[in-house]
Amino acid sequence: MNPWIAALPMYNVTPRHAALWRALLHNALTTFAHTAGSKTNATILDTPPADLMPLWRRSDLLLSQTCGFPYRMLRLADTVHLISTPMFDAEGCEGAHYRSAIVVSAAAWARGATHLAACRGLRAAANSEDSHSGMNALRHAVAPHAQNGRFFASVSWTGSHFESLRALATGAADLAAIDCVTLALLRDAGCGLLAGVKTLAMTAPAPGLPLIASRTLGEREAALLRDALDAAAAADIERSRTLRLRGFARLMPDDYEAIATMANAAASLGYPTLK
Repeated sequence: MNPWIAALPMYNVTPRHAALWRALLHNALTTFAHTAGSKTNATILDTPPADLMPLWRRSDLLLSQTCGFPYRMLRLADTVHLISTPMFDAEGCEGAHYRSAIVVSAAAWARGATHLAACRGLRAAANSEDSHSGMNALRHAVAPHAQNGRFFASVSWTGSHFESLRALATGAADLAAIDCVTLALLRDAGCGLLAGVKTLAMTAPAPGLPLIASRTLGEREAALLRDALDAAAAADIERSRTLRLRGFARLMPDDYEAIATMANAAASLGYPTLK
């Protein structure tokens, strides 16, 4: 199939980061095309679609990045290659695993929200209902403290971690769980929304956001794509440093069962829905 498409939509937290991810992707795909053959050229999407699930399910997808929750819980794993999982140099990361930071606004902290149990009845902000870092990890963390299937006074769905932080900054919400890699990149960029935000706890670790490809791609080509990503990460050390990228791990699909285990643990405590 020619041409393929590719996009890395997940950690473009500033225009600079977006440009660096695009450059890394371009380098990887150039190397891949050289080793795999001319029919493996790909078009990099300038702007990934707002609804990413159709993108991830496309038969001409050469490379993209998804969240572990749709990969495991929405059965993307059944239809895509797991290419690799990025490893980051950020507080909360260990190897290919990451955590979310559970953060509260300065106002909520001042009112006594200084540990998780004290946050019952607060207003939560979460990026999306199919996010591990913003929803599933938070649900798992607060489930032991829920009463009658509820912990928060309300949950608002913001569309992104950045907008969840904005909700805390503007007083529209009190608490959110933020992907630790996103948080580190925003801190590096001097994001003003982090002023006054307090970190209460870190969630349990889970495998990081996987890079995927359509199964239209052959097994040989998938292996070459993994090698091309490794080469791209090593080719520009300063770029990788700015992205906090340490390299790529070769996880197995079963490693993402940890995400289902966290969802099931919350459900077993009578807390199947973040509310």
